[in-house]
Amino acid sequence: MKRVFKTSNVFKQVLIIMVLFLTAFQSDGQQLKPADSGYVPVNGIKVYYEVYGQGEPIVLLHGAFMTIGMNWGQLIPELSKTRKVIAIELQGHGHTPFSDRKLDYHTLASDVEGVMNYLKVDSAAVTGYSFGGCVAYQLAIQSPKRVTKLVIISSTYKSSGWMPEVTNAFKSMKPELFTKSPMKAAYDAVAPDKTKWTSFLEQMIAYNHTTFNLGETNIAKITSPVLLISGDNDGLDKIELIKTYQLLGGAICADFGVMPKSQLAIVPSQGHVTLMMQTKTILGYLDSFLK
Repeated sequence: MKRVFKTSNVFKQVLIIMVLFLTAFQSDGQQLKPADSGYVPVNGIKVYYEVYGQGEPIVLLHGAFMTIGMNWGQLIPELSKTRKVIAIELQGHGHTPFSDRKLDYHTLASDVEGVMNYLKVDSAAVTGYSFGGCVAYQLAIQSPKRVTKLVIISSTYKSSGWMPEVTNAFKSMKPELFTKSPMKAAYDAVAPDKTKWTSFLEQMIAYNHTTFNLGETNIAKITSPVLLISGDNDGLDKIELIKTYQLLGGAICADFGVMPKSQLAIVPSQGHVTLMMQTKTILGYLDSFLK
């Protein structure tokens, strides 16, 4: 009982932070209207997308339970000044309708590729946060020619990449914890069928209970440069993060050789949620990496 109580308190604290997150991130994002938006029929569902700006394309993949505006509201206005931003809402999230289709990263990555096909985008830089980062990893693995550069923000390619506390919290997650949450408010604002909220939560929570591992060999074979961004206290196991960076060719002494094409950024004094609130910092990393 004590562990369940503590877990519930942890989620309540996270949700309080998310209230601030939602307020801050939607302020600018709601003022900028997409140049194009709509639905793409792919793999048996309709996937929602928004397009902003012009230039080299960048695809944005949001975190679990989030929407485009909630995750990327502050970054899109800046990124779209010099790039074509393609933001996608994954299965059941935001505008994209709930579906009983089985969740797996391979299919979700195929959905992203389907949107790219529809928009006639042969390749793009791909940025994913948390849950979206897992999808971004999978896209780079199964369709390497579609990804020019890969940015992974506070995410991992395997369940054991999270600290045990995070894994235990996933196991204790319940739909009622999201009642009156900012995620619920964001969902209600755009979802085509608000009655699917509980079904959506149950599907996502069940998926979070499953272990996954996209494979060390697959990560090591990623051909595009990769930027890993993490908060120093964001719940990722930093030992595993360094091992991931090593698989990508990093964590070497560049003074004795060539600087690796992939990069690692650890943002101080940041958790999983607050990391995405550091707009200027993340934008600086993205601009430097993508140029």
